Amino acid sequence: MPRRLVVLAGVATGALAAIAWARRTGSRRRERVDLYYADGSMVSLGDGSPDAERLLSLARDALRVTSA
Repeated sequence: MPRRLVVLAGVATGALAAIAWARRTGSRRRERVDLYYADGSMVSLGDGSPDAERLLSLARDALRVTSA
């Protein structure tokens, strides 16, 4: 009986550790620009793209002005 409890506690601890790791690695802040067009299509520009950097800097400025 005690051996079962130890195994169960180990499995539960491992599951909790896996959940914590998944949440931590998945929650990194990644900025991107999503452009939606009238025809229903969409283009996503990620970090590092020169076009995205220009739009992100404008968006950051707009947010800074509106939150002040």
